[in-house]
Amino acid sequence: MTAPVLVWDDRMLEYDLGGRHPLHPIRWQLTRRLAEPLGVLDGYRTITAEPATTEELQRCHTADYISTVRAASEFARGPEDPRYGHGLGGPDNPIFPAMHDSAARIAAGSMAAARAIARGETDRAVNIFGGLHHAHADHASGFCVYNDAALAITALLDEGVERVAYVDVDVHHGDGVQSLFEDDPRVLTVSIHESPMTLFPGTGWATETGRGPGHGTAVNIPVPAGTDDAAWLRAFHAVVPGAVRAFRPQVLVTQHGADAHRDDPLADLQLTVDGQRTAYLALRDLAEELTGGRWLALGGGGYEVIRVVPRAWTHLLAVVAGRELDPATDIPAAWSDLAVDLTDRRLPTTMSDLDGGTGAVDGRGRVGYHPWQGAAEQPVDRAIRDVRAAAFPLLGLDPLDPRD
Repeated sequence: MTAPVLVWDDRMLEYDLGGRHPLHPIRWQLTRRLAEPLGVLDGYRTITAEPATTEELQRCHTADYISTVRAASEFARGPEDPRYGHGLGGPDNPIFPAMHDSAARIAAGSMAAARAIARGETDRAVNIFGGLHHAHADHASGFCVYNDAALAITALLDEGVERVAYVDVDVHHGDGVQSLFEDDPRVLTVSIHESPMTLFPGTGWATETGRGPGHGTAVNIPVPAGTDDAAWLRAFHAVVPGAVRAFRPQVLVTQHGADAHRDDPLADLQLTVDGQRTAYLALRDLAEELTGGRWLALGGGGYEVIRVVPRAWTHLLAVVAGRELDPATDIPAAWSDLAVDLTDRRLPTTMSDLDGGTGAVDGRGRVGYHPWQGAAEQPVDRAIRDVRAAAFPLLGLDPLDPRD
């Protein structure tokens, strides 16, 4: 394996929506401060990026939107100034002075990592600043200004990659990426998220399967509020591997919002860091099986920025690099000393949420599960049944065949 690429530029920390906004740049800083002493970043090749040009951003965003973001960044009267439109202003997407440059730099980082993979300079890359999956062609949404995930996929296509699979494990539906590629047969978008009945952005139903020439290339797995590790992983394994295998991608792009965790304040799923780590390992296995290891991993949401996000993304960095951490690994004392002044909650002592730090989640989640096999149906099983019925036939798969 070639040396993995890490996108890191301190200037990306200027993507700061201010004050008490839940998407706080400290989550990126604390991740690095945790990963470094654990040796996770050893062997990574770090790249930086200048802000994406207008021409590059226009691969996914309208010229009017880009010029409006620039103008708002330069002349904002206040963080909630609503005069610009395009979703800018207000508590979710406040205007801030470095808005254009920092968002365009994050986008450029994901694009540069994608190009490095397409050109054979690396097999794997990570941009934990990225994963801003809610941004649409002409408006900001859900804390996201420019959609770096979509721009990275476009960069891969521009480099000659013929099929890209995008898998999104954020608790929120990857609506911006889906909307930008829902009519493109070259891109499969798969999103597993909390049901739109209970969570923003209110999209991501199983019946959303793409349109036009892209009909069949959107797969959505809306799981009910309260879903835990075992049920979430059961849904993941019952849908994601089969769908991605059927599509036969040449590169895998994944989004790793850590907000499906049970402690996240903005959502209602019940995953642990251990369950999230299990998903990272499964996605790495898919990349090894299907794409020759070519894998771009992006960050995303996650709003328990001290207890959860740094551990989850440190595991992600370790898995991408092929040097996964034992979940029982102790948290370095220096990191705890730094974090203790930032929260009044008890800090974790290991890289695991489970008793004994074994990292072992319920085995039912590892092998997938199909509700027609005779076990008592649970709410998540209805979601599995619905998405397989809606999406699998369009991918040439039998929704009732447990081998798919």
